[in-house]
Order: sequence, then C-alpha cells, then structure tokens
Amino acid sequence: MKKKMLRDIDVAGKRVLVRVDYNVPQDERGAVTDTSRIRETLPTLHHLREAGARIILVSHLGRPDGKVVPTLSLEPVAKELQAILGAPVAFARDTIGPDASAKIAALGPGDIVLLENVRFHPEEEANDPTFARSLAGLADVYVNDAFGTAHRAHASTAGVAAYLPSAAGMLMEREIAALGRVLESPKRPLVAIVGGAKVSSKLAVLKNLLPRVDALLIGGGMACTFLKAKGLEVGRSLLEEELVPTARELMDRTTRDGVRLDLPVDAVCADRIDDAARSVTVDAARIPPDMMALDIGPASVARFTNTITGAGTILWNGPMGVFERRPFAGGTRAIARAVAESGAITIVGGGDTAAAIEQFSDPARFTHVSTGGGASLELLEGRTLPGVDALSET
Repeated sequence: MKKKMLRDIDVAGKRVLVRVDYNVPQDERGAVTDTSRIRETLPTLHHLREAGARIILVSHLGRPDGKVVPTLSLEPVAKELQAILGAPVAFARDTIGPDASAKIAALGPGDIVLLENVRFHPEEEANDPTFARSLAGLADVYVNDAFGTAHRAHASTAGVAAYLPSAAGMLMEREIAALGRVLESPKRPLVAIVGGAKVSSKLAVLKNLLPRVDALLIGGGMACTFLKAKGLEVGRSLLEEELVPTARELMDRTTRDGVRLDLPVDAVCADRIDDAARSVTVDAARIPPDMMALDIGPASVARFTNTITGAGTILWNGPMGVFERRPFAGGTRAIARAVAESGAITIVGGGDTAAAIEQFSDPARFTHVSTGGGASLELLEGRTLPGVDALSET
C-alpha cells in the first residue's frame, strides 16, 4: 500500500486528529458492553502518547441522522477509554465549537480529548468540504484508524484528509495488510468460507475471490440459491430466484477453473426461526416443502472440516446458519472450531462472523479478526476504500 503509515510521520508535539471507530454496543444505561473496538485502537494511542502528540479523537456512534440525540453521546465511551488506558481522557461536548476548541487548547503532550458524536452534524455524512475544513482546523496532522468506516466517504473519514498531512493508523494498517495478503499472496491452499443470508450481498466478493481461491465453501441462507441451481427444492428457505442463473454460472466457473466447491449436503430445518422451534436434520435433496433450511447439518460440517483441515490460508466471511438462535447455531460453532484448530493463517471478515467468533471461540485463536464488516466486504470485492484512498501518498 503506497500510503503513509503512522510511523512514517513526525507527530511530536503536534495536534493529531485521529478518526477512530468507537461505534460500540451499549446497554440501556449507556454502559459499553463490548470494548473490543476501543482496545483495537490502543497501539495507535500508545504510539501517539509516547511521541508527545496532542491527541484529538473523533468518532460516530449509532445513526443520529444529523441531529443531536443525547442517548448517542460519546461521553460514556470517553469514560470507558479512560478506564482502559488508565490515563485521563477529556470529553468535548461538541465536535467543532467552543468546548472542543477549549479542550484542545488545554491539551499537553500525550493528552487525549474525545469529541462529541460527529454524526450529530448532517455535514458529516454529506462529506461537506466546509465541515471537513473546520475539522482539519482543529489539528496539524490527520490519522485514520477507523477501518470499520473506511468504506464511507464522509467528512471525518475522507474529506478532512484533503486539508492535512495524513496517514493510516496501526489498526488500519493491520486490517489492510491482513486482507490484502489474502488477495495478493496467500499461503496455499487458499480456502474461502462464505456464508450469510443472501447471495446478492456477497456476489461481488464471490466473483473477486473465484480466480484466487483453491476451494470455496458456501453455507448460510445463500447456499439455498446454489442448491436450487443444482435442481434441488429448498422448501420455504430463503431463495433469491433471480440469482439462480448467476449461481449456476459461478458453479460452472469453479468446475472450469479447478476450484473445489463444497455446498451443504444436509441441513437443519424448521418451520419457523425460534429457540423453541422443532428442528429436523435432512439430506439437502430432501428439504421439506413446509420448512426452511436454517443451518448446515453434521454431514456438511464433516465435509467442510475436511477441506478446512488441509488449508494454508482460510478466509471466513458469513455464518453457516441463524446462529443467534440455539437450534441453528451448531454449524457455525463447529466451523469456528475447525478454523481455529486448522493451523492455517485465518482471516475472519467482520460483522456477524466476528460476533460468532466472540460467541463460540476466542478471537485470539485466529490470525486476524476484522473490525469492519462493510469495509472488509468492499476490500474483498476489490474496491477502493475512500478512507484509505484519501490518505497521503508515500
């Protein structure tokens, strides 16, 4: 990547505006319930503090739609960051305004202030140049460490970089390096596990991965469209009928290109998505007409695990079923175990897959678990991320 990294720039004594992704889950009292996104930024913060930078953090939280929503204030996040760091973190009650200016002016070397939710301003998501220039006016240097929002061309993720020297933070660098390695120089064999609900949401990923992978495993609701393309009936399962011809074309490509394709050979089915639903496991060719396939079955797990075991690199994006419901969690749990125990380089795409890893395994057992769902998908699609593209060239 021909972009400047944090270690490439001099930040000593400078005001550094850092875009972080502190869009963290909270309980009804506003307390942060998962601190992983905060902790992922610690290497960047430690580097800046040790260099004597004056650190200005900017983030969004939720979707306030350009309005001030008190329940989406970042103040509880500032308190959580302070507790994790063991060092004071000031909180500014505006993003650009008198309180932000005063708190920034009071910063000493190594000090930190977190600005209020940047999406309280409608100009943020509009990537308004005047707003971006105002943000830039708060600092001397810009660092983007928010991979989770790097696919958004917003004022704080892309626009501000037009007005300041800029660089990628350490989390951003790790994310791009890990996902880039899969696309450019993976240890072979490269096995891609793609799941989730719909083919349409992963179609671009599948097309970009097919020329690169040695094996492709497809699970989740999207597998039903492929089963239909094989001529099988899928009952009341999620089906994108209009994409059946596309699925057939992708299957033909795997045959032509010598890519191993594993589809489910059995399925856990039920008539409704519910923890109390009565489930049955059937052959993939015998899905009952009044039921939905909601997870892969044990024969599919065995087939997938056999392919996973011989992998050099594994990319996993998308769960194998409706893992949030107990009767349909077995497939995703088993694949998480198989990937963790594979001995391969393991890269997990963000979103639901990362949540499944948190639930069924230990993220530390995987080489890299991405913090960005949409961003990781777009990178795997081969698309340029605006938040990366805007950064200064080396």
